[in-house]
Amino acid sequence: MAAVAVLRAFGARGPMCLPGGPWAQLSARFCSRDPAGAGRQESEPRPTSARQLDGIRNIVLSNPKKRNALSLAMLKSLQSDILHDADSNDLKVIIISAEGPVFSSGHDLKELTEEQGRDYHAEVFQTCSKVMMLIRNHPVPVIAMVNGLATAAGCQLVASCDIAVASDKSSFATPGVNIGLFCSTPGVALARAVPRKVALEMLFTGEPISAQQALLHGLLSKVVPEAELQEETMRIARKIASLSRPVVSLGKATFYKQLPQDLGTAYYLTSQAMVDNLALRDGQEGITAFLQKRKPIWSHEPA
Repeated sequence: MAAVAVLRAFGARGPMCLPGGPWAQLSARFCSRDPAGAGRQESEPRPTSARQLDGIRNIVLSNPKKRNALSLAMLKSLQSDILHDADSNDLKVIIISAEGPVFSSGHDLKELTEEQGRDYHAEVFQTCSKVMMLIRNHPVPVIAMVNGLATAAGCQLVASCDIAVASDKSSFATPGVNIGLFCSTPGVALARAVPRKVALEMLFTGEPISAQQALLHGLLSKVVPEAELQEETMRIARKIASLSRPVVSLGKATFYKQLPQDLGTAYYLTSQAMVDNLALRDGQEGITAFLQKRKPIWSHEPA
């Protein structure tokens, strides 16, 4: 079945965490035993907010007073918002943005003191890594909309997204070395987004780069004036949302699966994916519509 082909591209594993659907197995390795919000007082606001309209889910980091630091609570809330109804055909694309002048300052350093202990520190970094991998393995494209400073794990979040659009006032840095905590985990995503020597200069010096430099080196997809940021990001999101979800999902999974492969293996995997794509209902609908000189009517069904 075509749905199996898509799962093959992502590499399904483990028991289900989300109820039903071909994407349920994907979330298993990212589901926390302590779901977002557990242990938090009801009166305490969630550190993220989310709303969805016309297939586009907007997730906002909503703790500007703390520079949208990726605290454990923030990470779990972000994880919950990303995973929510991940297998729903109504979801086509996700946008991650932030309130205030700082996109994210990275980890909350108050959580990284000696008093918190090694086990807590491990949970923070493991949860962060799971969120970053979740973005990569999510069935729909994830777009970062950046308007301001993104440092350390905040820069890691931008680098982990499939597409990143930023205002020309934005800047990016991995400054952990300046406070004695090398940005090793942010370096994972950074090194996969920019050339090695650019990543190492950022990591060794902690000095920021401008939005234009980030665009030049591949950390960003596009840089626009601040007044045009939301409009341009929504233009990209609406375009993706207008397309077939299973086709885009298969394409995203296949793209990342072939990247680390040698040339022969990459072509083998992508050739197989093209055949699987043709088995999708929307694959045939698109070709038929083109030959009939009409707009395709997407079913968004996986088979």
